[in-house]
Amino acid sequence: MIKRRYALAEVTEKLAAVAQGREPADTVIRNARLVNVNTAEIVSGVDVAITQGRIALVGDASHTIGETTQIIDVKGHYITPGFMDGHIHVESSMLSVKEYARAVIPHGTTAIFMDPHEMANVLGMDGVRLMIEDGRNVPLRVYTAMPSCVPAAPGFEDTGAELGPKEIEEAMTWNEVVGLGEMMNFPGVIKGNSAIHQELQATLNANKTITGHYSLPETGAGLNAYVAAGVRCCHESVRMEDALAKMRLGMYAQLREGSAWHDLKETVRSITENRIDTRYATLISDDTHPETLVALGHLDHIVKRAIEEGVNPVTAVQMVTINVAQCFEMSRDLGSISPGRWADILVLSDLTKVKVEKVIINGELVAENGQLTVAISGSSYPDYARKTVHLAGKLVAEDFAVSLPAPAPQHAKVRVIEIMEAKVGTYHRECSLAVEAGRVQTDLNQDIIKAAVIERHKASGSMGKGFVKGFRLKEGAVASTVSHDAHNLLIVGTNDSDMALAGNTLAEAGGGLVAVKNGRVMALLPLPIAGLMCEEPAETVAGKVADLEKAWRELGCDLVSPFMTTSLLALAVLPELRLTNRGLVDTVNFKFVDLLVDA
Repeated sequence: MIKRRYALAEVTEKLAAVAQGREPADTVIRNARLVNVNTAEIVSGVDVAITQGRIALVGDASHTIGETTQIIDVKGHYITPGFMDGHIHVESSMLSVKEYARAVIPHGTTAIFMDPHEMANVLGMDGVRLMIEDGRNVPLRVYTAMPSCVPAAPGFEDTGAELGPKEIEEAMTWNEVVGLGEMMNFPGVIKGNSAIHQELQATLNANKTITGHYSLPETGAGLNAYVAAGVRCCHESVRMEDALAKMRLGMYAQLREGSAWHDLKETVRSITENRIDTRYATLISDDTHPETLVALGHLDHIVKRAIEEGVNPVTAVQMVTINVAQCFEMSRDLGSISPGRWADILVLSDLTKVKVEKVIINGELVAENGQLTVAISGSSYPDYARKTVHLAGKLVAEDFAVSLPAPAPQHAKVRVIEIMEAKVGTYHRECSLAVEAGRVQTDLNQDIIKAAVIERHKASGSMGKGFVKGFRLKEGAVASTVSHDAHNLLIVGTNDSDMALAGNTLAEAGGGLVAVKNGRVMALLPLPIAGLMCEEPAETVAGKVADLEKAWRELGCDLVSPFMTTSLLALAVLPELRLTNRGLVDTVNFKFVDLLVDA
């Protein structure tokens, strides 16, 4: 059970009394080197007096110490505000919210602003509620940005749910919801789509933050229109110019460093190569896999990466503390070690290397030396959230045949999705493939194999078939129910039999990730919660992901984060060619196209 979190209005008299020494503090941190994010300076010999989970005094706290006061002498170590991630999809960790909290708190993360976009595409409003509930009784402060684009590509895919202005307006009345999730439909914002603007208006009327997703390199009239509509921040900058343009327009540039998307090296140049005020810059992870959390950490790793790229350490700390709080207009409670704020404080033995020794949340020591010091109960999701893979029937090899009407030619010109390693984009290629017995064949010499996306929410039986190039698979098949953003069943393989086995294996497991070869399951990570998450610890999940990556290599693929690249094959808002359960989508012109050229 976590300690009660007091609103400031409840404890103003108590805070004043402790600051004046009329009442003793609950806890006093002594002899600290304060990283003051308010003034961007480091102040030595500072004490912090804490009561009711909030900070009463910063300075000399000797007069606030009573017989029952807990003393934490940090002996000259640095103290900073707790780190906050302003944009994160917890589902990408494949962990429940509670297990995610276990993984990140020892690394200094004290608050997250999660966008449960993936869960919403599977289970709608109920799914969002379940994740909010899962994040209630943990020390980590879990705030929610309500998913804005469900489905991401209306008319091009089938999802488990649809959310619109009515649902957004309802969600804005929930205490845990602090804003609108990333508004991926930037064309709708710019061009005046009424339903999209109703979502923006519902958020603004609730005085909450609209978070963005503006992925165009255009930084003129389009970006201005997007910002003018009330969008406050954006994590989709991939160039220095993008980030700089957004900050100049008063938009928070959320510089991303996740497991697969390493944008920080380029985007941070907006700061290191320009003499600008950095108040509109924050650091975020967006998508972080369990092996990254276990091996590298979370925001402590990202802050260190910013410092390695030339950012002043104090500035880097500001980018995960006060800047985040101000972005979400929550700086009265969060983001600095100042009187009245919640006592979310880190003790660092090395500022440049961001070595976290102690984590204090709500005035309570919750982690020390990389280990939790408090208990976090396990997650509990209902059966309906665990039974979300619904196929029309058992898959057989015949389902994956790409047949041509008779008389069939010996070769066919087909559209092929070519992936780019560690990139979100794809190429739209046209390739010639052999036809045998009226069926289009894969071609390992050209590195072209099959892909299929099968609707798995309502057992409609709809399936999109296509070909993909670039995975370098030589045998077997892989499958995943983590398939952004509709999260249908996605299968990639060299032969139809293994593709059927991969799909059936995940249907039986309730979702997850799998690799198979020659009729045998090589590695399996069950993700029974909505086909996206599980309740196992990060270390266990990371081990199973490592087994999957080993299986990928055995099948011939040596790509970086191959499952992440696979998971984006169906995302019909990214260029150039994608495959959904409804078929191939030309995402440059936003239209369906035939698998066969000139069909």
